Amino acid sequence: MLRASRYIVPAVILGFSASLVLAQAPAASRFTVEEMLKLERVADPQLSPDGRHVAYVVTDVSLEKNTRVSHVWLVPVAGGDPVSLVRSEKSDSTPRWSPDGKTLAFVSTRDGSSQIWMVDMGPKGAAGEPRKFTSLATEASGIAWSPDGKWIAFASDVYPECATNRCNEQKLEEFESRKSKGRVFDRLMFRHWVSWKEGRFSHLFLVPSDGSAAPRDVTPGEADAPPFSLGGPDDYAFSPDSKELAFAKKTDPVEAISTNSDLFLIDLTDPAAKARKITTNPATDSGPAYSPDGRFIVYRAQHRPGFEADRWQLMLFDRKAGEHRSTTVGWDRSPDSYAWAPDSKTIYLTAENQGRSDIFRLQLSGGDPLPILDMGTNGELQVSRDGRTLVFSQTSLASPAELFVGTLNGGDGQVLRGVTMLTHTNPGLGAFKLREGENVTFDGAGGAKIQAWVVKPANFREGQKYPLLYLVHGGPQSAWHDGWTFRWNAQVFAAAGYVVFMPNPRGSTGFGQQFTDEISGDWAGKVYDDLMKGADFAEALPYVEKGRTGAAGASFGGYMMDWFLGHTTRFRAIVTHAGVYNLTSMYGVTEELWFPEWDLEGMPWTNPELYAKLSPHMYAKNFKTPTLVTHGELDFRVPIGEGLQLFTTLQRLGVPSRMVYLPDEGHWINKPANAALWYNEFIAWMNRWVKDGK
Repeated sequence: MLRASRYIVPAVILGFSASLVLAQAPAASRFTVEEMLKLERVADPQLSPDGRHVAYVVTDVSLEKNTRVSHVWLVPVAGGDPVSLVRSEKSDSTPRWSPDGKTLAFVSTRDGSSQIWMVDMGPKGAAGEPRKFTSLATEASGIAWSPDGKWIAFASDVYPECATNRCNEQKLEEFESRKSKGRVFDRLMFRHWVSWKEGRFSHLFLVPSDGSAAPRDVTPGEADAPPFSLGGPDDYAFSPDSKELAFAKKTDPVEAISTNSDLFLIDLTDPAAKARKITTNPATDSGPAYSPDGRFIVYRAQHRPGFEADRWQLMLFDRKAGEHRSTTVGWDRSPDSYAWAPDSKTIYLTAENQGRSDIFRLQLSGGDPLPILDMGTNGELQVSRDGRTLVFSQTSLASPAELFVGTLNGGDGQVLRGVTMLTHTNPGLGAFKLREGENVTFDGAGGAKIQAWVVKPANFREGQKYPLLYLVHGGPQSAWHDGWTFRWNAQVFAAAGYVVFMPNPRGSTGFGQQFTDEISGDWAGKVYDDLMKGADFAEALPYVEKGRTGAAGASFGGYMMDWFLGHTTRFRAIVTHAGVYNLTSMYGVTEELWFPEWDLEGMPWTNPELYAKLSPHMYAKNFKTPTLVTHGELDFRVPIGEGLQLFTTLQRLGVPSRMVYLPDEGHWINKPANAALWYNEFIAWMNRWVKDGK
């Protein structure tokens, strides 16, 4: 509910392209939100079949135009200048190589809707004009080539009663032309994240890569296949012989109260074949990936139904024996992204680990995954066909995402050597002299060791004292990483003159599952004690001006800000974004009901005591701290009423307060102009009450 989704979603990563160079910033410039929005964002590296090039996506942000436009780029693995491919005024994304490397498929909105396009590839880039491949009324997203190059799988949100594109087109036309804009629904999950469902479901389609036949819906019915996700591995994959397709599908009838999804296989050699289910786990199964020899399917699974923050285990399905086993049963971490080595005996994976996201090597012969790179936040792994090259993205608290390449020692993958940066997109960032995050530890509730990150101003001077900004992350099952984020950028806050303190208290991920579990049913217990002890620790740092501290957070972090309001006056100011304020009203208007039913141990009418005990609105009589409330109208995870209730309460109590209402944003603030407004209001509020206030 409060997390971005049941997947661990890395911080939004920013990047670069060599030929679209950010102008060198003057040495005296401050790293403001406006400067941050000039940065280009790099994502989705895709290694070519011959291992010589990486196609990737660069997103350009324009504050003036209030736009975000993505383009596909190509960079040599051996090093060199990137080149822009298939550029248009609209967005291009999701580049995917054909198995022979001669064609690049990608998703584009260049003709006004999201469709799949293709372009022939030469040795140094595009060798022809892009050609449109799909023309669906319900649009297309996600691309997977079959290994023989004859098929493409993709996803589209369709009306389940429609068997043709024309039927879907007519349904959409009827919906758009109706005079009444009212909505009628008779089931839960009628809206999700920032969108209304409108009776449509995500389905997988299969189409010949030569376009000789119309796309075929291989997951018909009233269920999402693939399931909704904001990150994590793809939820569908072809077998190496191209005769089978594996996919994940939501299988419980009431999606709003269930985290369950299962894996299915469909025989592609028989047009009449029905999909068969291969998992019976009542919790989440997702991210199928075939081993290169075709013997196994690896996938992620959680085992506690209804708990979206349960530990992920990396499961192995033996297609020959029909058996499932965990490859990480004794490993107290959760695999995120993963990729097979060509020997079908080794898997490379990333996992959250002590405030980072490290790269690990797992051998199927036994043993826990072993770290081969333990710095920064890494993801999006790509392994070359010869097993000697690993391409990945990496980010840190001081650097947006770059693409990196490393050599796997002797092909056995035991050591990642010669790690070098492939892309250098935002060279002007160096002029701001941003400081790396510092890793610290303090004693929390019961003596537990709590990790935190400290980010100092770029112009930090020894002997000088600075006001403190104390940030609480969302989730609550999430974590602050040594990673760049566009939405809560520590460097923008530090550049405004603050020491930024980012603790990972109870409930944080990457510190063992028990540590994560200890917040469920206890949102204001041990975690609150951890945070108060963290504030004590931070205010005792020799460069922090004690007594000049502000606090801020979003989602669960916003909940904790609302809880702070009723339980402490130690902070001079608070900023709460998309925070849960009234647990009972929140339950009735959110979409993913499995979250409160797990974390609050029932429903408001089955466990009213806990809902009342943990609800910040019950302690409103104690509110005194000046508070900035920010919220988006399209936030269906924590709907707008939560922020409005809090603001109304603060105003009626006479507490200094201000509201930033964003009519075109959801749980996250994504539009450039809104982001600039939010950051500037945030910093102005902190400056007024923390830095400048007496």
